[in-house]
Amino acid sequence: MFDLKTLAVTKKLRIPTGGLDGIMYEDFADRIILTNHSRPIGTAVALDAKTGDIVGTAQLEDDSPEGAASDGNGKIFVNNEGKNTMQVLDVKTMKVLASWPLAPCEGPTGIAYDRATNRIFVGCGKTSVVVNPVTGKIVATIANGDGVDALGWDPVEKLIYIPAGRDSNVTVVHEDTPDKYSVVATVATMRGAKTISVDPLKHVAYLFQPEYGPAPAPAPAPGSPPPQPGARPPRGPVIGAWFFAISH
Repeated sequence: MFDLKTLAVTKKLRIPTGGLDGIMYEDFADRIILTNHSRPIGTAVALDAKTGDIVGTAQLEDDSPEGAASDGNGKIFVNNEGKNTMQVLDVKTMKVLASWPLAPCEGPTGIAYDRATNRIFVGCGKTSVVVNPVTGKIVATIANGDGVDALGWDPVEKLIYIPAGRDSNVTVVHEDTPDKYSVVATVATMRGAKTISVDPLKHVAYLFQPEYGPAPAPAPAPGSPPPQPGARPPRGPVIGAWFFAISH
């Protein structure tokens, strides 16, 4: 925890589950919600926003929970990247209330809740989805790039920003109605740029991505196994950093 004016650290918190991946503020119960790639199963941990004390922990159905969002009325919604599901939790008790499949979404990560229209936006690889939080049903799909790891939302402009790190772009989508969405732009970025934040006052979306130089040629040890399929290749040194700002 830190002071917003001075940026001085005021308290350090130990989270026993480990595997910290996502963080959000939940305004209904005044909680900080952490989503964790903990083992053997993923967890969501609730902290008292004033004290930092742990006030609840939920065990989830996947070891890769990603983004979480609140409806402002006591429920939070958590994306499970591995099982392609969304779980609904009671924020005060941290009990799981429901689990919903998100097909055709694959690898749900980023999430945002539009309280004005009562819709949840879920960022996924190639096909993102819009969920009705009352029924748990998919009401719309959105075509976007691959390699999504976040989602930005501007509630005033009604714009969704979906960054794709593998395809090096951001898909900008307008919410026309609660169940109808139009792609208004595809903005080029760079490979790896997959996280995003939106300033709701200036209506600007921001991305940051380091640039890596050539990786040194590895010298495999005799008898060492080949790399696992899908494993991240060795990276070279950081040779630059890029900051993207997207305005509308």
